Amino acid sequence: MRMDKLTSRFQAALADAQSLAVGRDHQVMEPVHVLAALLDQADGGTRPLLAKAGANISKLRQDVDAALAKLPQVQGRPGDVHVSNDLSRLLNVTDKLAQQRGDQFISSELFILAAFDDRAILAKLLKDAGVQKAAVEKAIAEVRGGEPVSDPGAEEKRGALEKYTVDLTARAAGGKLDPVIGRDDEIRRTIQVLQRRTKNNPVLIGEPGVGKTAIVEGLAQRIINGEVPEGLKGKRILSLDMGAL
Repeated sequence: MRMDKLTSRFQAALADAQSLAVGRDHQVMEPVHVLAALLDQADGGTRPLLAKAGANISKLRQDVDAALAKLPQVQGRPGDVHVSNDLSRLLNVTDKLAQQRGDQFISSELFILAAFDDRAILAKLLKDAGVQKAAVEKAIAEVRGGEPVSDPGAEEKRGALEKYTVDLTARAAGGKLDPVIGRDDEIRRTIQVLQRRTKNNPVLIGEPGVGKTAIVEGLAQRIINGEVPEGLKGKRILSLDMGAL
């Protein structure tokens, strides 16, 4: 697999995995090294993704450490590390998943999804931590918002969205938004503006407390319920958290 086909964050994770193998005197880099690197990545998306999928992150990290401790150590050949057959196969599966999604670059979350096809320990580690493949697929869909990975820095940009915005459609899907009553006309008009080919930026103006946010939340609920035109189906509504800037 060509490294330039990977997102920059996934490239960094593989480099960290190699360093981890060297540091532990492992001659072979296994899938568990990559999972450990992804879990430890600063501002990485793997922990939030798995948490969204229902994982017990603490147990998973402990089990990963235990699995690393069981790998054979080889003394006397520092830095001489090669990729195991299991890892090579798993990276190929990850590549295929990216192609199926129309991605131009291979992102780290697809490695987690591919891990469920791992014949060795990775799938067991994830399942023991309470993670199911369907939950990961759903979490990936929410994180991506229907967009393919077309930029090597896509994961960093996505991380900024996670940090500074609130996904109202995700909150609607989780039943965390109150029902919106009496705003049908405003919501319908907002949808009409969004459907325009040009000048499609609706602006809601009013004093604090008059219900501007309720209109947006109502739209988010309609998107989740499929009560919107085809052009808005599957879209996400992100609310910028000004206090986090």
